[in-house]
Amino acid sequence: MHVPPDPSPVSPATREPALPAAPGRADRHALVPPLGVRVAGDGVDVAVLASHATAVELCLVDVVDEALPSHDPARYRERRVALAGPAYGVWHAHVPGVRPGQRYGFRAHGPWEPAAGLRHNPAKLLVDPYARGLVGELVDDPAIHGQFGSDPYGPADARDSMPFVPHAVVVAEPAGTLAPRPRVPWRDTVVYEAHVRGLTQRLEALPEHLRGTYAGVAHPVTIEHLRSLGVTTVELLPVHANVPEPHLLASGRTNYWGYSTLGFFAPHAAYATRAAQEAGPGAVLDEVRGMVHLLHEAGIEVLLDVVHNHTCEGGADGYHLSWRGLDNAGYYLHDGGSPARLADVTGTGNSLDFRRPAVVRAALDSLRYWADAVGVDGFRFDLAVTLGRGSAGFDPDHPFLVALQTDPVLCGLKLVAEPWDVGPGGWRTGQFPPPLAEWNDRFRDAARQFWLADAREASHGRPGHGVRDLATRLAGSADLFGRSDPPLLRGPVASVSYVTAHDGFTLADLVAYDHKHNLANGEDNRDGTDDNRSWNHGLEGPVAAPDARAGGGPGAGLDALGIGVEIAPLRRRSIRNLLATLVLAAGTPMLTAGDEMGRTQRGNNNAYVQDDETSWVSWDLSPWRKDLLATARYLLALRREHPALRPDTFYTGRPRPDASTAGAEARAPGGDVGVPDLVWFDADGELLDHSAWHDPAVRTLQMLRTAPEPGDADVLVVLAGGLDPVDVTLPGVRAASGGDAERWDLAWDSDWEHPEDRTRANGDGTARAGDVVGLEALSVRVYVSTAPR
Repeated sequence: MHVPPDPSPVSPATREPALPAAPGRADRHALVPPLGVRVAGDGVDVAVLASHATAVELCLVDVVDEALPSHDPARYRERRVALAGPAYGVWHAHVPGVRPGQRYGFRAHGPWEPAAGLRHNPAKLLVDPYARGLVGELVDDPAIHGQFGSDPYGPADARDSMPFVPHAVVVAEPAGTLAPRPRVPWRDTVVYEAHVRGLTQRLEALPEHLRGTYAGVAHPVTIEHLRSLGVTTVELLPVHANVPEPHLLASGRTNYWGYSTLGFFAPHAAYATRAAQEAGPGAVLDEVRGMVHLLHEAGIEVLLDVVHNHTCEGGADGYHLSWRGLDNAGYYLHDGGSPARLADVTGTGNSLDFRRPAVVRAALDSLRYWADAVGVDGFRFDLAVTLGRGSAGFDPDHPFLVALQTDPVLCGLKLVAEPWDVGPGGWRTGQFPPPLAEWNDRFRDAARQFWLADAREASHGRPGHGVRDLATRLAGSADLFGRSDPPLLRGPVASVSYVTAHDGFTLADLVAYDHKHNLANGEDNRDGTDDNRSWNHGLEGPVAAPDARAGGGPGAGLDALGIGVEIAPLRRRSIRNLLATLVLAAGTPMLTAGDEMGRTQRGNNNAYVQDDETSWVSWDLSPWRKDLLATARYLLALRREHPALRPDTFYTGRPRPDASTAGAEARAPGGDVGVPDLVWFDADGELLDHSAWHDPAVRTLQMLRTAPEPGDADVLVVLAGGLDPVDVTLPGVRAASGGDAERWDLAWDSDWEHPEDRTRANGDGTARAGDVVGLEALSVRVYVSTAPR
């Protein structure tokens, strides 16, 4: 066993004699305070988990010369307090005289045996995993690694890391009452995925000092955009304190998305206003709470994208910043071999071990803190399969998942799983327990496949996939989310449906690029997925638009379609098709910030390192982008207006149990009395038969969703997915059930550049069941019934 040496002071200013040791070391069954450093009475209560350590010190760090650079050791003075313990692996003390604003860290003593998974090195100042605030930057210096050199099993590095790592800061419990949570029902929820900096960094209507900040997200200008769009719930990319991964830090790049967590309790200070940063972590926390408060006052919920599956420390040769130095064997998932190797099921170099109660506790403590102290409305769990991995792989009854269902603080929040990781058996869409909802990647793939990939294949004379998969997703994905005990318990709202997210092409890029263009990421275009299911409509990249409405000159022709349209107008219609598919489907729609305004990343489908205009939302809208924004607002208003578009139970294709049975002797298609909740028709207005469901040549589909309550309207969604215009016979079921035949009002057509184009539609836009109407190639129409109930 090798015990690394204590670091030697590099100057007299960096060290003071240790403070007296805390009493009570011998009691291994002591009652210990909650983990972290918390203000208590005349000082702070301290508790930190380090179950394999032989001693742990609290290190109080003071800045003694602010004129010196942050990485100069002479800038700091350090005072040490020996903690008592361990009690159940926890080292603890009450330390008088410590107040909010005090910088601190820990030094853990113990064996350096990397082959056994033990990596104690007191030369390294460690961040408290429960720190409420962090200050300082991570500096690319050899001292931030635990071992000497690049061999992760090599000798311990004795250089002091204190000047080169962020410092934890004591933060008082926040005060002040927050506005009540809006508690938007799932059936009414519209999620808007946004990055704190990226959402407002280019929003010139904001004061410059608020752009790209927490305060900017809650500015009245931003809130007005969200409310006018129809957003009910903002899902923020990670706001936990984070640092770049080792390979990014070494190359001077950053992780813009923030999926590289250093602290699960501390807000990322760089997203706060300059004034809050200068005032310290307490002010940063207040700004985050203020953002949540103002959004709640506007009726908008806040979900946080949280990364509890791994940390920023990377692989075994990575950083020595916190968990690795405190309890590497206790926090991280290992393969069980000798020498001990990290088991990486996240693709980041490490994975937190959710077989360990301490890891489960840390995640739950963090969630409760953000829910209680900050007031957020829920969480989206990154790579959530890792959080449910037990000794035999993913377990839907894992203690962490059970806790989410039973914890009195958490079970009433909105909880969303990203239902996969990169480990064995890592794809688990539909297999999480209620009340969790899940990102529905099958919806994403089906929508892109039908409108883009299949159309691209058809333009080259190759077959597509028909309508079956898209219809399943439009109806709420009961094949995925209907499995429960009792069956169908979760409802279609468990499907968080999306076409784009932060990871991948934007909506505008899906219709402009067949291939990723990621050279700017510095990885030779190897990064990012190749399975984009996109379609450039005949020309890779941007094209000039054909009229003033799109803001440019003539577009290139696409003769392969045989319908004489230019690329730019067809691309815009494809965007509208995808947007309508998302908004009108049963389930919980999620939009990616900027898609409603045609944001482009110029073909980059993995812009995680692009903290610049590549990733930031552009608010400088050309005419076609204004039209698209108007369309997005209109479609979301249509969804709000008609309960038939917002079901919270799965369709059965039969009359609802409480449906009116006027004309009780009449029978709807299928033989049941009353009106079915969902009916599918072909282009001729006939019920779609078995052969049509399995025919890849069938590209026209009519989805009739009947009114859930008397007085509501039926809604008919007509999808024309072929490359040629098509005539469609409008259907009806009311007459078959003893009611009046439907009169259909044309509510929207994806051929319209702007919703006001409705006034220029042929005739008055009304039709009856049995009428034949013509649809453009690759288009969507929405009809709303006007027949009296």
